[in-house]
Amino acid sequence: MQKGSTQIALILASLIISNIVVLVVSQGQLRVGFYSKSCPNAESIIRKVVQKAVADNPRNAAILLRLHFHDCFVQGCDGSILIRNDEDVELKAQGNLGVVGFDIIDSAKARLENLCPGIVSCADIVSLAARDAVSLVNGPFYDVPTGRRDGRVSKMSLAKNLPDVDDSINVLKSKFKEKGLSDKDLVLLSGGSHTIGATACFFMQKRLYNFTPGGGSDPAINPGFLPQLKDKCPFNGDVNVRIPLDWSTQNVFDVKILRNIREGNAVIASDARLYDDRMTRQIVDSYITSSAASFNQDFAEAMVKMGNIGAKTGSEGEIRRACNAVN
Repeated sequence: MQKGSTQIALILASLIISNIVVLVVSQGQLRVGFYSKSCPNAESIIRKVVQKAVADNPRNAAILLRLHFHDCFVQGCDGSILIRNDEDVELKAQGNLGVVGFDIIDSAKARLENLCPGIVSCADIVSLAARDAVSLVNGPFYDVPTGRRDGRVSKMSLAKNLPDVDDSINVLKSKFKEKGLSDKDLVLLSGGSHTIGATACFFMQKRLYNFTPGGGSDPAINPGFLPQLKDKCPFNGDVNVRIPLDWSTQNVFDVKILRNIREGNAVIASDARLYDDRMTRQIVDSYITSSAASFNQDFAEAMVKMGNIGAKTGSEGEIRRACNAVN
């Protein structure tokens, strides 16, 4: 009788443990509407902050989109790029040069802390703000799975493998593949994202003046477009001058950036490289000939996919009180 009781107790204990494991796993998954009960106005508050920021300066849409990319591409979408209270943080890495927008995230966080203290992660604010920014400049509005927690580690050395403007197409494909992203994601998240925003002449120097031995320019640049780029970014000129990535519609989310790439009118080298490879070239061409709805839908799916990279959930990480430092 005692032996039977022991077996029953072991079975019950096993079931309890199994249920706990299932519960932990289920709590550790990102899901749409994660804050629907704990902070039901979270997404609307973030959207209002982003709406004001973009209304004040349309450039903020691209800034928030870039911030999301640079956060997710290092240690996953954990808000680690927001940590700014140390000299060795990932934000200080060369690949993160010019990444800004922290004041917008901090503003949303402050409002959420007043309403729902300790509930909404900085990492989720970054992902939701990027979605809202895109939608406000004619891009798609899509559901963002939430429930991310904030990372506690931010090191400059961890950001050494970010995609670089002067990477070859093979290197770019490899870096995206390491993150579980496809060639299609590369076209959408690298080239496609550049439908809005600007770059600095700092990132143009090699392409314009030192691409080939003897100081030649990138031969992929349309000969009719090259003088315009050199006029904006002259040799030994001010490297801080900013030029639009999409020459014609820099503040509107559309597919024209891919037409520019096909026609040799890409501004930065990494965009031009998308036409060097047979596979990525076919993907670029496919969006030019398809509907805008197809491009928008696939871009939204790629953003959600990137937003899932290395997401910390459940008991991992923390919910920061302020986004610029760990608790």
